[in-house]
Amino acid sequence: MDHFNVAAGILCDSKGRVLIAERLGGGPFNGLWEFPGGKIGPGESAERALSRELAEELGIEVTESSSFMNLRHEYDDRIVSIEFFIVSRWNCKPVGREGQELRWVPSEFLDAAELLPADVPVVTALQQRH
Repeated sequence: MDHFNVAAGILCDSKGRVLIAERLGGGPFNGLWEFPGGKIGPGESAERALSRELAEELGIEVTESSSFMNLRHEYDDRIVSIEFFIVSRWNCKPVGREGQELRWVPSEFLDAAELLPADVPVVTALQQRH
Protein backbone atom coordinates (compact mmCIF):
# COMPACT_ATOMS: atom_id res chain seq x y z
CA MET A 1 0.00 0.00 0.00
CA ASP A 2 1.35 3.45 -0.91
CA HIS A 3 2.22 5.86 1.90
CA PHE A 4 2.28 9.63 1.43
CA ASN A 5 3.47 12.43 3.70
CA VAL A 6 1.37 15.56 3.29
CA ALA A 7 1.39 19.14 4.57
CA ALA A 8 -1.95 20.97 4.76
CA GLY A 9 -2.81 24.54 5.64
CA ILE A 10 -5.72 25.83 7.67
CA LEU A 11 -5.95 29.47 6.62
CA CYS A 12 -7.66 31.49 9.35
CA ASP A 13 -8.88 35.01 8.60
CA SER A 14 -9.61 37.90 10.96
CA LYS A 15 -13.32 36.98 11.04
CA GLY A 16 -12.68 33.52 12.50
CA ARG A 17 -13.28 31.70 9.22
CA VAL A 18 -11.18 28.94 7.66
CA LEU A 19 -10.57 28.29 3.99
CA ILE A 20 -11.58 25.01 2.39
CA ALA A 21 -11.01 23.99 -1.22
CA GLU A 22 -13.04 21.76 -3.49
CA ARG A 23 -11.28 18.54 -4.45
CA LEU A 24 -11.00 17.96 -8.18
CA GLY A 25 -9.64 15.09 -10.21
CA GLY A 26 -12.41 12.58 -10.89
CA GLY A 27 -11.30 10.15 -8.16
CA PRO A 28 -13.40 8.79 -5.31
CA PHE A 29 -13.14 12.08 -3.41
CA ASN A 30 -14.02 14.37 -6.30
CA GLY A 31 -16.45 17.04 -5.09
CA LEU A 32 -15.51 16.77 -1.42
CA TRP A 33 -13.75 19.65 0.30
CA GLU A 34 -10.34 19.75 1.95
CA PHE A 35 -7.78 21.92 3.64
CA PRO A 36 -5.37 22.89 0.84
CA GLY A 37 -1.92 21.37 0.67
CA GLY A 38 -0.12 18.45 -0.85
CA LYS A 39 2.65 15.89 -0.80
CA ILE A 40 5.94 16.57 0.90
CA GLY A 41 8.77 15.99 -1.56
CA PRO A 42 11.92 13.95 -0.87
CA GLY A 43 14.21 15.93 1.44
CA GLU A 44 11.62 18.70 1.80
CA SER A 45 10.46 19.92 5.21
CA ALA A 46 6.75 20.01 5.96
CA GLU A 47 6.93 23.82 6.30
CA ARG A 48 8.59 24.17 2.89
CA ALA A 49 6.07 21.82 1.28
CA LEU A 50 3.23 23.82 2.81
CA SER A 51 4.58 27.09 1.39
CA ARG A 52 5.18 25.55 -2.04
CA GLU A 53 1.78 23.83 -2.24
CA LEU A 54 -0.18 26.91 -1.11
CA ALA A 55 1.71 29.07 -3.62
CA GLU A 56 0.84 26.58 -6.40
CA GLU A 57 -2.78 25.97 -5.39
CA LEU A 58 -3.83 29.36 -4.00
CA GLY A 59 -1.27 31.87 -5.30
CA ILE A 60 -0.31 33.00 -1.79
CA GLU A 61 2.95 33.44 0.08
CA VAL A 62 2.76 32.06 3.62
CA THR A 63 4.33 34.52 6.07
CA GLU A 64 3.21 33.01 9.40
CA SER A 65 2.20 29.47 10.27
CA SER A 66 2.36 27.11 13.23
CA SER A 67 1.98 23.37 13.59
CA PHE A 68 -1.56 22.41 14.64
CA MET A 69 -1.80 18.61 14.58
CA ASN A 70 -0.44 15.49 12.92
CA LEU A 71 -2.51 12.50 11.95
CA ARG A 72 -2.35 9.28 10.01
CA HIS A 73 -5.29 8.03 7.97
CA GLU A 74 -5.70 4.74 6.13
CA TYR A 75 -7.77 4.77 2.98
CA ASP A 76 -8.57 1.60 1.03
CA ASP A 77 -5.64 2.15 -1.34
CA ARG A 78 -3.19 4.39 0.56
CA ILE A 79 -1.98 5.66 3.88
CA VAL A 80 -1.48 9.38 4.42
CA SER A 81 0.42 11.06 7.23
CA ILE A 82 -0.65 14.70 7.37
CA GLU A 83 0.90 17.61 9.23
CA PHE A 84 -1.66 20.39 9.56
CA PHE A 85 -0.58 24.00 10.06
CA ILE A 86 -2.58 27.02 11.13
CA VAL A 87 -1.73 29.71 8.59
CA SER A 88 -2.42 33.06 10.23
CA ARG A 89 -0.70 35.41 7.77
CA TRP A 90 -0.08 35.38 4.06
CA ASN A 91 0.45 37.73 1.14
CA CYS A 92 -2.04 37.96 -1.77
CA LYS A 93 -5.69 36.95 -1.91
CA PRO A 94 -6.21 33.17 -2.16
CA VAL A 95 -7.62 32.04 -5.53
CA GLY A 96 -8.29 28.57 -6.92
CA ARG A 97 -5.35 28.42 -9.33
CA GLU A 98 -6.19 24.85 -10.38
CA GLY A 99 -9.86 25.57 -11.10
CA GLN A 100 -11.05 24.52 -7.64
CA GLU A 101 -13.73 26.44 -5.80
CA LEU A 102 -12.80 28.01 -2.47
CA ARG A 103 -15.05 28.77 0.52
CA TRP A 104 -14.48 30.70 3.73
CA VAL A 105 -16.43 28.97 6.50
CA PRO A 106 -16.73 29.87 10.20
CA SER A 107 -15.04 26.97 12.00
CA GLU A 108 -18.17 26.24 14.05
CA PHE A 109 -20.09 25.65 10.78
CA LEU A 110 -17.58 23.31 9.15
CA ASP A 111 -19.43 20.14 8.12
CA ALA A 112 -17.17 17.11 8.48
CA ALA A 113 -19.39 15.18 6.04
CA GLU A 114 -18.34 17.57 3.25
CA LEU A 115 -14.62 17.11 3.86
CA LEU A 116 -12.15 14.33 3.16
CA PRO A 117 -12.33 11.54 5.75
CA ALA A 118 -8.77 12.34 6.88
CA ASP A 119 -9.82 15.92 7.72
CA VAL A 120 -12.62 14.97 10.15
CA PRO A 121 -10.44 15.02 13.32
CA VAL A 122 -9.21 18.48 12.31
CA VAL A 123 -12.78 19.79 12.12
CA THR A 124 -13.43 18.48 15.64
CA ALA A 125 -10.22 20.05 16.96
CA LEU A 126 -10.98 23.41 15.31
CA GLN A 127 -14.51 23.46 16.72
CA GLN A 128 -13.25 22.64 20.22
CA ARG A 129 -10.64 25.39 19.87
CA HIS A 130 -13.32 27.90 18.88
